[in-house]
Amino acid sequence: MKINFNSPIGTIKPMHAVNNAPMFWTFCDTFHYLTEAHIPYARLHDTGGLLGGGIFVDVANIFPLFHADPTDPSNYEFGFTDHLLRELDTAGVKPFYRLGCTIENYHPSIGPRRSIPPSDPHKWAVICEHIIRHYNEGWANGYRLGIEYWEIWNEPDNEPVAAENPMWKGTMEEFFTFYEITANHLKGCFPHLKIGGYASCGFYSVLNTEVASHANVSPRFDYFVEFFEKFLTHITTDGHKAPLDFFSWHSYAGINENVAFAAYARGMLDKFGFTEAESILNEWNPGIHRRGMLSDAAHIGSMMVALQHTSVDLLMYYDATLESSYGGMFNPLTRTPFKAYYAFFGFGRLYELGYQYPVEGAESDGRISDTVYALAAGNADASARAVLLFNLGGETVLTVPEGEWRLSVLDESRDLAPAGTVRGGETMTIPAEGALLLEA
Repeated sequence: MKINFNSPIGTIKPMHAVNNAPMFWTFCDTFHYLTEAHIPYARLHDTGGLLGGGIFVDVANIFPLFHADPTDPSNYEFGFTDHLLRELDTAGVKPFYRLGCTIENYHPSIGPRRSIPPSDPHKWAVICEHIIRHYNEGWANGYRLGIEYWEIWNEPDNEPVAAENPMWKGTMEEFFTFYEITANHLKGCFPHLKIGGYASCGFYSVLNTEVASHANVSPRFDYFVEFFEKFLTHITTDGHKAPLDFFSWHSYAGINENVAFAAYARGMLDKFGFTEAESILNEWNPGIHRRGMLSDAAHIGSMMVALQHTSVDLLMYYDATLESSYGGMFNPLTRTPFKAYYAFFGFGRLYELGYQYPVEGAESDGRISDTVYALAAGNADASARAVLLFNLGGETVLTVPEGEWRLSVLDESRDLAPAGTVRGGETMTIPAEGALLLEA
């Protein structure tokens, strides 16, 4: 394997961000794992469980009485979300704040609580304005956290029939108007912040592919694409124009599919004039059936490497909680890392270096063989260097790139544990479904 450290080809993007954090009730003693992995962002969606635990993040949790005065601080209940955001700030993790509600998967049998469209979108936007002022401008004994990303809603396209939709009990046209009102109000108040949305369910029908059976999305894939295209049309039409600093979308598909979805999303945004809008895949998981297994780390790491090479600007794994079946990073019983955590840890080492350098002979998605994905990083002058390799197949032998490297190994018995020094021209073995980290 050869790496050209003469000139960087871009930055190492934040491909190792997550949803939520390993909070146990309100105890945050595990957040040091996020710090050690240099996790850059935690998206706050489905935070605290059903209904946001009744206390976290969701607009209805923070402002429970919609008829109340949104300019009166006494009508807000910030306490629990303050606690979470303080702990994230201490851990060095930036919040990616979803304005809206937690998914109501139980709604057909019990009935919706928060997924009904706000009766007054203008007032809802003013409430969101004051939430932002609390966390960024110190309003209502608040903070100055500098939260950059503010996401409007989540998966309003989840089902085409409103009564069956666990996220938006309204029409697509009602959502378009809702977004238009909210985004324009917030951007008018905070022109320096990134306002966007809407956390699309994804683009599976673009490839006519079957999504993995574990994906928490609607099977009505065509509607997702229809919703996206009509949304872009609406917010670019005279009289309805709205800002879109970033577009967020979801996918629970495999590497090749997600590479194709990234190209589709970028192409559509550019087509409608949003050439500067970031494309953010902020819910993904390659398979909860691998939870706790070494192969989960290999699939997660390979996804991060592959999407580093696409137009995706930010990648956010779903998720870093302890209690969810989607939480593949931590063992909920011991509150210690699963193997998957070390994929994030390894990527974080490269992220801290800052710049990507080309691996000679690699495919456009970072593959250097049918099963091995490789990513090289360094600082601006390449005086500090690292290489991360993930193997989706059987044990594989490769030649060490030029230089002298500290070797760390992720396999069934080692968690990116030091394994000595290797030198250019020697051979190194990547464990089956494992990973190697080389650091100069």
